[in-house]
Amino acid sequence: MRYIIILLSLTVFASCKKVIDLYPESNLNSGTYYSTAGEVQTGLNGCYNALQKPMYYEWQVTELRSDNTDQGVPSSNNTTNRDLSDLDEFIPSTGHAGIYSYWINTYFVIRNCNVVLQNLGVVYNPSSGSFTLNPISIPLSDSLRKQFAGEAMVLRANSYFNLVRLFGGVFLIHTPVTAEEAKGINRSSADDIYKLIKADLTAATTYLSATKFPQITAANTGKVNAWVAKGLLAKVDLTLNDKASAIPLLQDVISNSGYSLQSTYANVFSISNEMNSEIMFAVRYKAGNLGLGSAFGNLFAPLGSGTAVINGSGSGLNYPTNDIDTALTVADARKTVAMGSYGTTKLLYVKKFLTQVATVNDGESDWPVLRYADILLMLAEAQGYTPSSISLINQVRTRTGLGNLPASVNSVATFEKALSDERRFEFVFENQRWFDLVRFNKTLTTITAEQTMKDHFAKEFASHYSQYSPVTPLATLQSYVTADKLLLPIPQHEIDTNSQIVIQQNPGY
Repeated sequence: MRYIIILLSLTVFASCKKVIDLYPESNLNSGTYYSTAGEVQTGLNGCYNALQKPMYYEWQVTELRSDNTDQGVPSSNNTTNRDLSDLDEFIPSTGHAGIYSYWINTYFVIRNCNVVLQNLGVVYNPSSGSFTLNPISIPLSDSLRKQFAGEAMVLRANSYFNLVRLFGGVFLIHTPVTAEEAKGINRSSADDIYKLIKADLTAATTYLSATKFPQITAANTGKVNAWVAKGLLAKVDLTLNDKASAIPLLQDVISNSGYSLQSTYANVFSISNEMNSEIMFAVRYKAGNLGLGSAFGNLFAPLGSGTAVINGSGSGLNYPTNDIDTALTVADARKTVAMGSYGTTKLLYVKKFLTQVATVNDGESDWPVLRYADILLMLAEAQGYTPSSISLINQVRTRTGLGNLPASVNSVATFEKALSDERRFEFVFENQRWFDLVRFNKTLTTITAEQTMKDHFAKEFASHYSQYSPVTPLATLQSYVTADKLLLPIPQHEIDTNSQIVIQQNPGY
């Protein structure tokens, strides 16, 4: 069912050392629990920790559908591999297990946030897109109440932002509801989903701390702040092609937040340098057999590699494409950080989130959601072809070893190609590429998601897609890439289990 009543999360990332406090599940009840600031903080910790579940599947519905990665074993017909192949080839079923897992776990995050916001007296008014703060009995200062609310708003907005970009109009649930009540709520329009997202993020820009990065205390490391809210709001505006609204937000972050690029690309992802000046928002992980470690090192390491790449071998998922291997040249310092090769056949694998583990699926690496480099490149995208935008791209390129953009970048078309490439290389394997391609349909004039993916199938056909059995002809593969298929199907489970209303499936499924 769409909304399952779940208990508050049991964990908290409390500092840069990721101290974990455990609370017995039997002691927590969302109806009676919230009475102190500490209890609200525990509920909010549950919102942060719940981000791990959808992230486990996010690469399947984003990176795998882009031109950055392929399904690792095209010749396999077992259920797991076939499901991944279907996403890779733009033919997922409405009952696709990975899509549903991403969907339901994202709604779990939203559920947690709604519980916190309800107990803080935050009421969303859909007609006006505004909030009312009702009286509460919890002894909180106004500033702390707004701080807690702002964090929950950002996490809820980020979850809805992912859902609306992947599925279009979804179920707009902004307060806790029972399973029976949920059955009476149909899909809202994408516009109404964006209305809530913008309302959440706009409120959060004023509710949250605007402390500059160098002054952020250890106790607040890893928490979202006003700068994160502004950066995400700018990305929402850019996605809606409202460049005029995005530009001042991005300029504010650049001029006043204190965030900055790291001196080397490797520093950004070092587990000894977590939540550094470039990481504005990340899904956090903690190794040590606490149930909080990252599985991506083992998921993405080559199948059958034993201990040569990572302890416990790999599952061989999310393989880099030959195209990204060629496009990301050896002169670019990002390549050795992002990907590696294994064995005599030089099998490519994603290593950006791979650190050695004592226990399988228990890695330390965090997963970035918003980086300062993204702020710079979004401003370049919003401004378009200008000297300032060229300078912003060059800032990001400086540490790569490539130097400034060549003089041949001298027109709208060459600028847009350079911007698209720079975003692709900078955020490779971070689940950004798919969202970028779809956004480019609105913000750029010469690059489209559909053509990029048709070109991808052509480039990878001989080395990858021709290995399927039976082989789908290239022209047929390319025909699957349509405007309708830029959205995923609404999980069939939602449609089949609702006996009260008729839920419309997305076109093309």
